[in-house]
Amino acid sequence: MHQTTPTASKHWLSAIAAAVLLTACGGASQDTPAVQAQAEEGRAKALAAHPSSKYPDHHEFEVELLTPFASTQANGARRFTVNLDYLGAPTGQQLGYRLDLIAPNGQRVHSWSGIEAYQGKPITLNLEWAGRGANATLADGVYEARLVAASADAGEQFANIDALLAHEHEGHGAHEQVSKFVLGAIPKARMPAFKAMPLGSELAQGGEPRRKALAAAATGSWPYTVYYGTLHGQTNDSDGGGALATCSSSQAAQSGQYGPADAYPYAKSKGLDFLANTEHNHYFDGSSSTNTSASPATAKGRYEAGLNTANSFTASNPGFLALYGMEWGVISNGGHLNIFNSDELYAWEYNASNELLGHRYIAKNDYASLYTAMRAAGVVGQFNHPDSSGQFIVNGESLGYTADGDEVMVLAEISNTSAFSNVDNESQVPGGGYESAYRKILEQGFHVAPATNQDNHCANWGSAYTNRTAVLIPNGTALTKASFIEALRARRVFATHDKNSQLVFSANGNIMGSRISNSGVLNLNAGFANSAGRTVSLVEIWEGVPGRKGTMTVLTNNATHSFTPTAGQHVYYAKLTQDDGKILWSAPIWVNQGEAPAGDTTPPTVTASESGSSGTITLSATASDNVGVSKVEFWVDGALKGTVTASPFSMTLDSKTLANGSHNLVAKAFDAAGNSASSTGVSFSISNALAGISETESNNTIATANAVGTATTVTGFMGSTTDKDYFKVSLKTNQKIRVDMVGPTGTDYDVYLVTSTGAGLARSEGATSSETFTYTNTATARTVYIKVQSYSGSSTSQAYTLTVTYP
Repeated sequence: MHQTTPTASKHWLSAIAAAVLLTACGGASQDTPAVQAQAEEGRAKALAAHPSSKYPDHHEFEVELLTPFASTQANGARRFTVNLDYLGAPTGQQLGYRLDLIAPNGQRVHSWSGIEAYQGKPITLNLEWAGRGANATLADGVYEARLVAASADAGEQFANIDALLAHEHEGHGAHEQVSKFVLGAIPKARMPAFKAMPLGSELAQGGEPRRKALAAAATGSWPYTVYYGTLHGQTNDSDGGGALATCSSSQAAQSGQYGPADAYPYAKSKGLDFLANTEHNHYFDGSSSTNTSASPATAKGRYEAGLNTANSFTASNPGFLALYGMEWGVISNGGHLNIFNSDELYAWEYNASNELLGHRYIAKNDYASLYTAMRAAGVVGQFNHPDSSGQFIVNGESLGYTADGDEVMVLAEISNTSAFSNVDNESQVPGGGYESAYRKILEQGFHVAPATNQDNHCANWGSAYTNRTAVLIPNGTALTKASFIEALRARRVFATHDKNSQLVFSANGNIMGSRISNSGVLNLNAGFANSAGRTVSLVEIWEGVPGRKGTMTVLTNNATHSFTPTAGQHVYYAKLTQDDGKILWSAPIWVNQGEAPAGDTTPPTVTASESGSSGTITLSATASDNVGVSKVEFWVDGALKGTVTASPFSMTLDSKTLANGSHNLVAKAFDAAGNSASSTGVSFSISNALAGISETESNNTIATANAVGTATTVTGFMGSTTDKDYFKVSLKTNQKIRVDMVGPTGTDYDVYLVTSTGAGLARSEGATSSETFTYTNTATARTVYIKVQSYSGSSTSQAYTLTVTYP
């Protein structure tokens, strides 16, 4: 790392680092909100002296390379555009770049480099290349434009571009982007026959849904329907929803003109099949920083309202899926990721009364704990605009792998349009993207599919460009949140810059997203279709080794490729470049070579059933396989409830861990070769009987009765302003409870949930005669205690009613 003499402008970095360290040390437990709040206050003061404090979610060095795939001039001349931006960086901060043009033979044919001083707005560099006008001997073929760019630290000055590019800035290395372009005739790759899959409902004239058929070149087709949409956008629930006429950046917290109720009909009108609004999780208190006067009920209520808006729009618009979730984390010393299907708001901020401004506490930048909580809750996520270094740090390692993270992180963005584009005619061409980071994520060992989204902060959800994330749902299965999340878990996804294109990648007949074991020859196949007559110019099949933490390489430029891999773990994905330069990426296929019975690529068959509606219910599966079933997983409403490794495949479940009403059971069977199959979903209902108890307790004693059942009412008495009554509650693993207390009008009470040692877990949101809070247990079953305390009780006994429900 380049060393310079410290300057005054660098002191803010040290202050921020110290404050962040305090946050990390003091904010790791729910039992230390005061320390966490103190750390947040220190960090806020440190940031106040620097412009980046205005942009906690966008203070990141950003690079964009725009490369024309073909030239309009006979000699191949064209303009390359490099955009550099660092929102919130101080005036004069150095940004450096080098762009090299590489011929098919690996020789560098041209280069530009320079150091620019940031002036508070994006820097656009238009780099003109004369093509054969500068070198008549240049051969026809596919060339590469390789961009490397980096930022200096605030106050540092470099006279040499090589030193700046070698410099590590705030934990981040240089950004690298590679784009392809053609000199001479545009090539046409040989593609195998492929019959396009049917498309999801699209908006036609008159508002009626229709099917859009693609030209078919083969007699068979994969048994899936393709749905196109975008999985990253904001509204005025956080820093999005800006009016197109004036929007050019993120909006101040909750100030945008348009909200979720506007976003979903807009996206549907633009032909999208789904839209995910993913709001910054720490904006629900009405501030980009911590609003110490915020009400937890208001913050949680706004998140819950967003969920209700999405659910209502989906219900009234069959064929369109509205999703609502959160973009968790901050850019500085962190990284953004989307959480798509959580009913709870994950938060790290507390108000002045030490009340959590969300449903579930996760310390800022604690990605290992976040992954674990996500897995326990049965939710899935996406790495957003990932950087190759300095983000998603676990145990000191960028993009750090954990088994929990591998389970829940199903997508990673590989390309996006500009987050602050106000274009609504699909003309905002994306830059070089995040493919280098995506490959590193795969080499770390994560099983993620690629996504290309628009990160819309202006009110142009899905209309900035033609790029889409495409999800494959089994034919005959309705597009619902459950079927969509199941497809994401299976990684049946491709990313495309062209909404009229399809890509399916397979290995030995297994579709992209599969994890297979193989012995002998591996047959890879990339299928392509486009409804507008576009063809493929370039095929790349990339190969890597999960967990190697190395570099992926191109295996072949053929759409079909048969070979015998070396023994061990491999990961492959296909990348296609169309004749117009638009790109498609497939989900990977993960291969265990030489570690399974030879030739076993047959998945098991499995059906599911459920018996019982209250008390102890039974989840069962019938599974068979040509070699043998190794295990069956039972999933209820998208959450894993248990795994059985031997026949008979069944397990029991306490009905009180599920809310009353309808639920969905899916059984997933695996064989020894790693093949897997999921059953058709089975609907069942839960009807927990109401079980109430009533008892009078002396003050400061533990109630003898457990609060069990769907609703339990306990009537107690309180005699003075300092007395406390305790009631015992036995919680199951990951069980959620709601506690409501009502006392006499005019008498203030407060309600707490504590452990046997008195450690606080949750509390009501103010001292009034009517109190409510919710709590979700940890991964371990335990007994906790509800404590009721009077703040203004009289000397005479006061009666109150405490109700525990299992929502």
